[in-house]
Amino acid sequence: MNFTGRTWRPPYEASSFIIQAASGCTYNKCRFCSLYKGECYRMSPLSEWEEDLQELSLYHPNARRIFWTGANPFAMSYENLKARALSVYDYLKECQTMAMFASIRDIKPKKVKQLRTLRSLGINGLSIGTESGDDYTLCLADKGYTAKDIIDQCRKLDEAGIEYYFVYMTGLAGKGNGYQNAVNSAKVFSKVNPRFISVDSLTLFEDTELLEMAERGEFVPAGEKERIEELQVFIQNLRLKVHLFADSISNFYPVTAYLPRDKELVIGELQNIMDTVSEEEMLAYRRNLKALG
Repeated sequence: MNFTGRTWRPPYEASSFIIQAASGCTYNKCRFCSLYKGECYRMSPLSEWEEDLQELSLYHPNARRIFWTGANPFAMSYENLKARALSVYDYLKECQTMAMFASIRDIKPKKVKQLRTLRSLGINGLSIGTESGDDYTLCLADKGYTAKDIIDQCRKLDEAGIEYYFVYMTGLAGKGNGYQNAVNSAKVFSKVNPRFISVDSLTLFEDTELLEMAERGEFVPAGEKERIEELQVFIQNLRLKVHLFADSISNFYPVTAYLPRDKELVIGELQNIMDTVSEEEMLAYRRNLKALG
């Protein structure tokens, strides 16, 4: 298989078969991320793509779901995505869905009619690193889009019937700004229909602009208890039926919930942690994180 650069897939795609569609990130400007630093974006040539499909078909001819790797393969043009999706069925006759990372920026150039076609070809499962739905926080993180963009572009996905998943990041707004981030993000996310929301908590790693800003005093990280309070507010203000997974290693205390059914239960669970665990213990956990996967 032709894998180059960093290969990354979400935990919930663990049972999907992986194939490289691209490597690197087309944007590479998010201030909290160093995952693809120093790595040029490269789309896998169609010749490599078909070589990999052929090899995959030898070992897993009945693969039903494949995950296209790269930070955001959905940045490809409609015609390129269509051609690659069609070629999948030349090798994997049983394939039903194809998933990948995407950015809000990647959806903009595509019309609803084109998105419907991609959905009919099996592209159904976009992991979108929204991180926030609050304009101040999106600007601070240099995400390259606004809260309105999230609503406008995801409504196109809803209309086309493409399933997608959001990421929310506690602590990203900085000290004292978590409440605003949580309320505004919950309002925005509630206007569209993500299949589930995955929650991470900001960890400042080397080679990130946000760490450099923190070292210069231009960004003050939120405390650990403030992050849990932010998560409580976010959950309290969500107004949609959605699975929420705040169980990655970046979260001091992992929780999962189906909202709104489990809303009060999980808020109470988080409150118990704040009441029984010290800030110092939580900070020690954060300092010992060296990577998120």
